[in-house]
Amino acid sequence: MENALWDRLSAEARSEVDRLVSAGRNVRAIAVMRDRAGLPMPSLHECVDLVDQRFSVLRQGPTHS
Repeated sequence: MENALWDRLSAEARSEVDRLVSAGRNVRAIAVMRDRAGLPMPSLHECVDLVDQRFSVLRQGPTHS
């Protein structure tokens, strides 16, 4: 998945975001992104877009090559 904000997050933060999105805790996932992405702080719009993308990816499940 290509997303500049996702690329800025550590592996730990990514796992936490995915866990929160999977649990339907999108507001908390956005807070984690904004806290952990560093400067400049991502906009709310960027975070909401990423939550939407992660929801779609997680809903699809693992891909098989």
